[in-house]
Amino acid sequence: MPAGTEVDAHWHDENQIVYAGRGVLSVTTSAGSWVVPASRAIWIPAHTVHEHRAYGETDLHLVGLPVRDNPLRLTQPAVINVDPLLRELVIAYTTDPGGPAAERRRLRAVLLDRLRHSALQPVHVPAAKDPRLVAVCAVLRENPADDRTLAQLGSANGVSDRTLIRLCGAELGMSFPQWRTQLRLHHALRLLAEDIPVTTVAHQCGWASASAFIDVFRRAFGHTPGTHRTHR
Repeated sequence: MPAGTEVDAHWHDENQIVYAGRGVLSVTTSAGSWVVPASRAIWIPAHTVHEHRAYGETDLHLVGLPVRDNPLRLTQPAVINVDPLLRELVIAYTTDPGGPAAERRRLRAVLLDRLRHSALQPVHVPAAKDPRLVAVCAVLRENPADDRTLAQLGSANGVSDRTLIRLCGAELGMSFPQWRTQLRLHHALRLLAEDIPVTTVAHQCGWASASAFIDVFRRAFGHTPGTHRTHR
């Protein structure tokens, strides 16, 4: 997929694994957004309305699985870890969809077995529903580097920080600082896919220094941003 390619909202009758072997892919649903590098994939349950967007030149691999094939018993979209073996299984399964049926059944069986050992990754940016919290979130989506406190953002939008703290817990399932960090990491992945230098990415996403950004990125994704750019 060329950089910037978008796939409009749609849904499937089957479960789906969405994996970008190269580049960065975002998936958005009514519940929020997920952005993943090549070390992660997104699980999308059947009948979930979603849309895609590619950042950087992206090799997209889609694995459709019948509803009965749900080794992680997931009922909501989720990010899963993709180790080297699972990566090769996904690529092999999607490279030759017209291959011998018996061979593909065996390959799918191994793929499902490997999925059972895939850890879930907390790299989701939930979407707010209350208009007051939506307004505050929109400010940061527009400019992730905005470093105003929740109280300051609330004041600018006519809502108290106490109300916003309550809404964050109820609607986002995390604190405001946690949500902002997730948002910044997702924005960083998009910029890295566009070959933006690491130091520039750090500042555009709101980190005071490149070293602070690298530390948070490594803890979230298991590798440094520089490694991500080299192998994207």
